[in-house]
Amino acid sequence: MRFHYTFQKVVDLKGNEKTQAEWMLSTALGELQAQERSLEDLTVQRSAMITSLQNATEQKTPMSKIREMQEYVDYLDKCITRKLQDINLAHREVQKKQDHLNTKMLDEKVWLKAKDKALNLFQQNMILREQNELDEIATVRFAMKSL
Repeated sequence: MRFHYTFQKVVDLKGNEKTQAEWMLSTALGELQAQERSLEDLTVQRSAMITSLQNATEQKTPMSKIREMQEYVDYLDKCITRKLQDINLAHREVQKKQDHLNTKMLDEKVWLKAKDKALNLFQQNMILREQNELDEIATVRFAMKSL
């Protein structure tokens, strides 16, 4: 006789939900990393522009060109500020997905533990049945020898 868990489909569903939550967390982490790389690129561009601006002030560069460079630095500052907000949003999303994953993992663990308990109970019942059958066989043999 084989063990058949009545709620196996629920256990499978909980496992699938956990896997899906892992994928969602992975996606959120990928988005966070992309935002951080984008911020790094903006910071590098800003540093390069600041260096160019400093070099331009030391050389005989027209004022309009210097003003244009300064406006671009200001634009990059605004982009960096927006990117920092995006990163904060991405961090919150990652935390939300992590919490969701933790919930799904706990759910799955509860159902797996229930399945293990059912399996243990099944195994104990099987051992008890086997023992009763062996006892019955031994009783029948003893009775046959007594005759």
